[in-house]
Amino acid sequence: MARPSAGDFVTETFGYDGGRKVTVYVPPDPPEAIVFAGDGQVISPWGGLLESDGVPSTMIVAAHRPADETLRLHEYSPHFDPDRFAAHELFFVDDVRRWTASRFGVELLAERTAILGVSAGAELALALGLRHPDIYGAVLCASPGAGYRPPASMPQPLPRAYLVAGTSEPFFLENATRWADALRDAGADVVMHERAGSHGDGFWEREFPVMVGWAFGRCGAA
Repeated sequence: MARPSAGDFVTETFGYDGGRKVTVYVPPDPPEAIVFAGDGQVISPWGGLLESDGVPSTMIVAAHRPADETLRLHEYSPHFDPDRFAAHELFFVDDVRRWTASRFGVELLAERTAILGVSAGAELALALGLRHPDIYGAVLCASPGAGYRPPASMPQPLPRAYLVAGTSEPFFLENATRWADALRDAGADVVMHERAGSHGDGFWEREFPVMVGWAFGRCGAA
């Protein structure tokens, strides 16, 4: 579904984990908002979806995932391997943001910065969003897995959160609903949508411009 883009794509290889790529979608106009994400191989091409959907000019900074799915889960969810998660958190939150500011001159306030994830990557978005609400003002979360669940005591303050899952993926819909309820009970600004769809990139792509429009407003909106 990703459409041809008028923006540019820039990929840099970092020293983390023996060489980890980060791909940045650079919009054609100066960025008014920025979205950080994991699963960069999947998510970075979605930048073109934003160019005609009325959302503010948005940069996407997407760190690639490891080829090994077990390592991906250990990086994205804090409870499987806390040391691996902490190393990836340092890379994602510090190294990638610092490089983005230096390379592109883009370093925006939390209200113009979001973190996005799909499936296991949604667990990463939730975990880092709760840990760093001063950096990521919004969490955009599609079809979260169950490796990371709401903590018994929610930290404060909390970022805004947009959660979505499909009617044909009941396991992930249950996880999304659990998070939406817990965040709402803790006083967060939460949107939860149940859409027709199943677990996969096409469903997530269709929701992506809606998520970004919610996080940062729509061009020309009052």
